[in-house]
Amino acid sequence: GNSLRVGILVAIISTMLGVLAARAITRSRLPGQNAIVAFVMLPIVMPGIIFGVALLVLLSRLGVPLSLYTVGLGHLIVCLPFAIATLLPRFEGFDKSMEEASADLGENGWHTFWRVTFPIVLPGVVASLLLTFTISFDEVIMAFFLTGTEPTLPMYIWSQLRFPREFPSVLALSTIILLVSFILVFVALWIGRMGLNKDAGKL
Repeated sequence: GNSLRVGILVAIISTMLGVLAARAITRSRLPGQNAIVAFVMLPIVMPGIIFGVALLVLLSRLGVPLSLYTVGLGHLIVCLPFAIATLLPRFEGFDKSMEEASADLGENGWHTFWRVTFPIVLPGVVASLLLTFTISFDEVIMAFFLTGTEPTLPMYIWSQLRFPREFPSVLALSTIILLVSFILVFVALWIGRMGLNKDAGKL
C-alpha cells in the first residue's frame, strides 16, 4: 500500500512537471536553458546513492522527519528526468502550426493547450505515468536512505533477506514484481511511440 500511494503520487506530479518542462524546452529559448536541462537530467547518469545521502543530510539539517513524503521527494528527483525524456519527443513531433491556427481562431493559450496540444501528447503522458510509476514502485536506493517508520515494498523485501526461511516468499514476490514491471515498461514504451513514426513521415 505504501509503495502504491507513493508511486501514484510521484507518477502524477513528475508527469505534470514533465509536461511543463517539455513544453518550455520545445517552445521557448531561455537564458541558460541547456544548463538547467542538464542539471534536471543528472539523476539519470549519477548514482542514486549520492542523491540519497545528499537528501538525507539536507532533511536532517532542516529537521524534517523521515516519512513517505521524504521517500516521495527522493523518487520525484529520480522520476522527473524520465518523464521529461518521455514527453520531449511528443512535443517535438507534431506540427506547431496547429497551435498557431488555434490561436488565429481566437483561442487563448490555455484552451489551445487542452483542445489541441494535450490530445496530441496524450500517449506520451500515459507512457510517462506508467514509466514513472514503475520506477518509483521499484526504487530502493532513495527509499533506503529516506524511509521512516513506513517502509515501501522494496524495503520490506530487503529487510526479509535477513531471514533464510523467508527466501521462497521473497523470491516469489520479487519475480512477480519483475514481470509486472517489465510489462508496464514495455506498454509505456509502446504507447510513447504511438504516432511518432507517422508524424515523422509527415515531416
